Amino acid sequence: MDKQLLLGDEAIAQAALDAGLSGVYAYPGTPSTEITEYIQAVLKNTDSNIHRNWCANEKTAMEAALGMSFVGKRALVCMKHVGMNVAADCFINAGVTGVNGGVIVVAADDPSMHSSQNEQDSRFYGDFSLVPMLEPSNQQEAYDMVYSGFELSEKTGEPVLLRIVTRLAHSRAGVERKAVRAQNEISFSKDPRQFILLPGNARKRYKALLALQSELIAASENSIYNTLTDGPNKKLGIVACGIAYNYLMENYPDGCEHPVLKIGQYPLPKKQLAQLAESCDEILVLEDGQPFVERQLKGYLGIGVKVKGRLDGTLSTDGELTPDSVAKALGKSTSVFFTTPAVVEMRPPALCDGCSHRDMYNALNEILNQEYPQHKVFSDIGCYTLGANAPFNAINSCVDMGASITMAKGAADGGLYPSVAVIGDSTFTHSGMTGLLDCVNEKSNVTVMISDNETTAMTGGQDSAGTGRIEAICMGLGVEPEHIRVVVPLKKNFDEMKQIIRDEINYKGVSVIIPRRECVQTLSRKKKNSK
Repeated sequence: MDKQLLLGDEAIAQAALDAGLSGVYAYPGTPSTEITEYIQAVLKNTDSNIHRNWCANEKTAMEAALGMSFVGKRALVCMKHVGMNVAADCFINAGVTGVNGGVIVVAADDPSMHSSQNEQDSRFYGDFSLVPMLEPSNQQEAYDMVYSGFELSEKTGEPVLLRIVTRLAHSRAGVERKAVRAQNEISFSKDPRQFILLPGNARKRYKALLALQSELIAASENSIYNTLTDGPNKKLGIVACGIAYNYLMENYPDGCEHPVLKIGQYPLPKKQLAQLAESCDEILVLEDGQPFVERQLKGYLGIGVKVKGRLDGTLSTDGELTPDSVAKALGKSTSVFFTTPAVVEMRPPALCDGCSHRDMYNALNEILNQEYPQHKVFSDIGCYTLGANAPFNAINSCVDMGASITMAKGAADGGLYPSVAVIGDSTFTHSGMTGLLDCVNEKSNVTVMISDNETTAMTGGQDSAGTGRIEAICMGLGVEPEHIRVVVPLKKNFDEMKQIIRDEINYKGVSVIIPRRECVQTLSRKKKNSK
């Protein structure tokens, strides 16, 4: 077929469609969001039976995908790296249950934290779970790995973790597609107890997973994605993982002078690693993220070979890998082709003009700063996290999805008053509901602000699982109806908002305030589309 110009995310999505996908399951999270959006766009206005709706969170996405696999169909699960923490319970156990239909779990890591609260390397999850992993070096490999990865998953009987990074997810290249494959028919495992992890059966399944490891290593040693290329200068051998191989080749456009082991499939290929170690004086490990391979090499080799990388300071211990940082590690000079003019300054992100969160924070600040100088506000992950910056300076925490309500509860348990939580509608249904249930069960003295802009705004305006249901959810969790207050955050309602906040802070129990107004960006797009 002709090549298509695709983002790395789009290449993954197209490969899944071409490979006979029956369902994609995901929660929006940069840099993984475009995978699901691409599938939704391709299937828009079609009666395709491929599932492509957003899930409430990454855990429900992983579990639904495993259910799709249970009936023999192929499923794709997409999330950013911190989403792996949410999905981990099911993901790790899926290594023990194994799969029926193929399952590929895409973890999009974000080195340098371009849009994340931490740096995290998802390869550790794959290693911990003892499942095969794939790591593409470019967009074509991302496509090929997904297309063949479903077959690898079904052949090994295990989910496959595909690890990508921001630069690959959000850069474009020509991608050549393969033939479109039909969806699998419904089928069930030959073992009727495969997915029942009672201890007796789980022990058997885990022993089988351990026994499978030698086959997975052999598969890596024979993989087309793991290649050892010789070079004349054997003072240094290079291990280049995923996109790091691209950065290496940018420094050697005519071919590398050193032996290079390119790694795109895990577990690590022991045979090729041993060959590289035997022929070279020392080894440099190039990998974007944490020193995952570097640490393993020190245990694998055990023969006095010097291993360099992030651990010894040859490469920075934080931040993303770049062609320039690779050049520096190789002792090569780099060129500066342009500099940023002095008049251009970095600008912190800010809430959009007309954003409903602005009115919410203005009202909250006026009450808290004037009437409760000892207050603390616990916030969450979303656009409203920008309330930490000027001119609002309104929040005191942002840790993980859903932490606002439970941190507010813990602070209230410790005697803080007032203890206020600010959370968005999508984050609330992602992982805030259980924290609110804890508050209700213990009659905690907390005030919860669910700032509802009726979308998942931070990642581009995807559907929010709680739209039109927030009040019903809060009542179902046991919040007293008279203390579930809804207000439209507009200047004309400013005094009303302040009075509601004052009233609910004065109430000694669980109260929920819902400032609700549609995101100005999604509203603008709707008006534009309607024209």
